[in-house]
Order: sequence, then C-alpha cells, then structure tokens
Amino acid sequence: MKNIIKCVIILMGLVPVMVLAQENPNIFTYKLGTVEVCLLSEGQATGNSSIFVGATPEMIQKSLPEDSYPRSCNAFLVRIPGKNILVDTGTGHNLLENLKSLGVTPEQIDAVLITHVHGDHIGGMLKDDKATFSNAELYMSRAEHDFSMNDARNAGAQKMIEAYQSKLHLFQPAEIDEQPQNLLPGIPAVAAYGHTPGHTLYMVESGSDKLLIWGDLTHAMAIQMPYPQVAMTYDSNTDMAIAARKKVLEYVAKNNIPVAGMHTAFPGMGKITKAPEGGYLYTPFQ
Repeated sequence: MKNIIKCVIILMGLVPVMVLAQENPNIFTYKLGTVEVCLLSEGQATGNSSIFVGATPEMIQKSLPEDSYPRSCNAFLVRIPGKNILVDTGTGHNLLENLKSLGVTPEQIDAVLITHVHGDHIGGMLKDDKATFSNAELYMSRAEHDFSMNDARNAGAQKMIEAYQSKLHLFQPAEIDEQPQNLLPGIPAVAAYGHTPGHTLYMVESGSDKLLIWGDLTHAMAIQMPYPQVAMTYDSNTDMAIAARKKVLEYVAKNNIPVAGMHTAFPGMGKITKAPEGGYLYTPFQ
C-alpha cells in the first residue's frame, strides 16, 4: 500500500507533533526534523499481572481493575536522508510486509540496531537461517553480545550473530545523562542494563528534535508509569531494570523527549510527564 500524502499536526502541551497518516493499520509514522520514525507493529495483545514483580494488590487494582492491560510487539524503521535503519525486527511476523508497504525492500536496509536479543526483538533477522537484510550492518552492545555468546539458551542470537559476523559492530553505550557518540548520524546509544545484561536504547536526533526508542524499558505502561518500581519476570536483574527505568523516565520527562517502546500499544509512541500524585503519565500520539 502507498502512504497517504497527508500531515496531521497535534498539539501536546506546547510541543507540535507531526504524524503522517497512512493506509497500513500496522504502521504509524512520526516526523522529527528531516527524520521519519515508523512504528512497525507485529500485533496487538493484552497482558495480565502474572508477570509483575513487586506489584501490590492495591497497585494492580488501581492500575488494572480488570487485571488486563494493552501491549504489543513493535519494531521501528528510522528513515534518515539516504539511509533506512531498523531498530529491532520484532518476531518477523509482519515485518517484511510492513516494510513493503513503505516501499522498502530487505536489500534497502542499511543497518539494524539491536536493543537486546530476546526472540521477539530479533525474530526477523534471519530467513532460512540466512541474513534477511543482506546489505545491513549490525549494531549491538558488547555486553549484550558477550551475554548472548556465553549462554547456551541463546542459540537463536548466536545464529544471528554468525550470519552478520562480517558486518557486526560492537559498542559501549553511554548513560542517558552523558554525551554518547553517534553510532550512525544522529543516533547515539544509551545504556539501560537490567532487562538483559546489555539492554540498549537509541536516541534519534534531528536538529533540536529527539525521540528515544527505549526497547523493553517498560512492558506494561498501565502500571509501570504510575509505579516504575514494578518489574517483570522477564528482567534478568530486577534491581538494575528498575533503576534504569527510573533514571530514563526522570530524564525524558524533564527534557520533554518523546518516547517509543517495543511493547507499548499502538501507536507505540508518545510523551512522558510527571504525575501530580507521583509516578508518571504517558500520553500516546494520536
């Protein structure tokens, strides 16, 4: 499908947000400066409190009165002038069709940035055990790479790394309040270890505009926004995951930086503000 040539301006507080209307219901595009960030949805679902760590019955009742919350599985395409960059590849279920609807072939992907190596983030990296994106450079944190290669349970990640070995780039991400170097033009990497040993976020920048693609910093916005201290059974180090989430939330709220998440329900992007009663509020783009 072709994109509808239409721009919508939304006022969120004092910040104008430009989104591009499209026909494909699995895609949502946000424009910042000369860059487009396209959510590529792998599907919408619901979750329940069985995966929460540290949530009291009172927290659950207040945030999820029906013990259900919306979630999704997302990848993101970052289109900077002259380059197509994927951040994660989801399960791979809808990925190629979503890219096709944007007029992008697998061969036109120049780079893939990996937040972490769970299967619902690298599922689209291989096809018939070969690299799906034959021309793409692969970027991942050294800590995540080493974790993957030294754990027998990460056979899928090891296959991926082997398939892209000649184009593999390892790096050390910086803390969000530091000055990280760009991996690619306008895309620095941010450390947020805890969900996995090398979990990495990516800041997309164009001029003064920014958007933080934060991977699995959250899984359940409904409870982890008002209560950032709630962790998930998926987290490899609960304390580190909570500390990373609190630090990033404080930073993006203070600096008015929009965010995008791999498990944030469609459209997967929005604004974070501090809640008067404590915790944070998430306002999705419309």
